[in-house]
Amino acid sequence: MAIEIKTPEQIKMMRVAGLVVARTLRTLAEAVAPGVTTADLDALAEHEIRAAGGTPSFKGYHGYPASICTSVNSEIVHGIPSQERRLHEGDIVSIDCGAIVAGWHGDAAVTVGVGSISAEHAGLLQTCETALWRGLAQAQAGHRLGDISHAVESSVRGAGSYGLVEEYTGHGIGSAMHMDPPVPNYGRAGRGPRLRAGMALAVEPMVMLGSEETVLLEDGWTVITADGSWAAHFEHTTAITPDGPWVLTAEDGGVSGFSAISGGRPPQTPPSWGEPSSQTPRPPGTGG
Repeated sequence: MAIEIKTPEQIKMMRVAGLVVARTLRTLAEAVAPGVTTADLDALAEHEIRAAGGTPSFKGYHGYPASICTSVNSEIVHGIPSQERRLHEGDIVSIDCGAIVAGWHGDAAVTVGVGSISAEHAGLLQTCETALWRGLAQAQAGHRLGDISHAVESSVRGAGSYGLVEEYTGHGIGSAMHMDPPVPNYGRAGRGPRLRAGMALAVEPMVMLGSEETVLLEDGWTVITADGSWAAHFEHTTAITPDGPWVLTAEDGGVSGFSAISGGRPPQTPPSWGEPSSQTPRPPGTGG
């Protein structure tokens, strides 16, 4: 397994891409409302990514037709945006977004409630997001990859009788969107490759209210729960630095996420490698 090791300058370029993703997801989350279609969100995402000087990572990837994935309710991941898919009060929608800047990738996802959602569904979202941050807290030089996987699984199992997707995993990321190593959401601590400064990983738990069994729809992309239970998906791209994890797709680098979990050690953010001098590039043709 060849794991790409980035220089500090390359990590800074990934931070630029990560900030494009973070700000796009924030805009999309604010736009989620009853009556909005998933195609509306996709059009807004492409506009935001390109206006920031980036290119959508997903569009055209192995033939994927859109700039984001929008997975509603029982859809787990890779839902294709559609003008026919209109959001309704009480729905939940996972929005997965990727951007490329100067050849470097950022990838993140968030699950958002549409209007007012039930306490059960709010608990699902909280469980999934907490598991993500517990996993990210283990992304430190000298740890093992399995420490991340074990932290995610332990967090979900400890929260109740939730299902945890095993067929789909996180991944390495950098000069390509999907790279070694795969990052499972389950496993034993102390196993797998040793983590080194300069690695970058996309950690992405997928949690459901029911069975862990999944079904791939005929469109070849959309993955749903086999029993119709609802699912949540959260993801961040993190760099491993000498100072700890630097969450490249969180606008604050991960400070608020780590501080929200008990036992999570907030990294020095930004780390000693420092923020890029221009966090958001100018769109082509604007000069300067």
